[in-house]
Amino acid sequence: MSTEPRVEVHETSSALATAVAGELLTRLADIQSAGRVPQISLTGGTIAEDIHRELARLSAASEVDWSKVVVWFGDERFVAPDSPDRNVGQARAAFLDAVGATQIHPMPSTADAADVDAGAAAYAATLREHGSGEFDVMMLGIGPDGHIASLFPGFPQLDVTDEVAVGVTGSPKPPPERISLTLAALNRSRSVWFLVAGSGKAPAVASALGGADVHEIPAAGVSGREETIWFLDREAASQL
Repeated sequence: MSTEPRVEVHETSSALATAVAGELLTRLADIQSAGRVPQISLTGGTIAEDIHRELARLSAASEVDWSKVVVWFGDERFVAPDSPDRNVGQARAAFLDAVGATQIHPMPSTADAADVDAGAAAYAATLREHGSGEFDVMMLGIGPDGHIASLFPGFPQLDVTDEVAVGVTGSPKPPPERISLTLAALNRSRSVWFLVAGSGKAPAVASALGGADVHEIPAAGVSGREETIWFLDREAASQL
């Protein structure tokens, strides 16, 4: 059973990024030394970019074999494959290519699927084929509105319980078309890490940790099977 969430507060967003990157490398090394192939899910956003750069910097001195890490994404913008909006493109540029990650499963782009629903179905099939049934580490950002992945407050996708991934149209944040893992899929994680920096996120963080309704603050609806950690900078934690 998932335990109470743990809250880690770091003085600055850069200190937060370094701490998260170091913790992830330690986890991956431990999983690999135990003879398992780790499965992780990445997120996008500014703090994720900082963490990814730190992963590139710190990986050289770590024991992690990135060619034996399976990489997934919690959501993606349904745009052209070479669009700068793509989370996978940002992650590749920041660290995945540099560290030698090869088992990367990007969500479909507009070149791969006719629409967001077809893309979601295709990603679900890929996850069923190459996934292990759960993620070792699920990394999630949170929006000022409390959204996670591309699951937004009040959207019907929050109530989908029988799918792995869903298409999203009319996103309140551009671009409007996206693919997202469902709450059910996000919750199939041993460890869920929320990565949050900045005072603009502080109200949503406080609401999520305070047990808000998932339809108002979607972040309140995800927790890890073994642990849930909120990695916050001082500003994001300012309303706790």
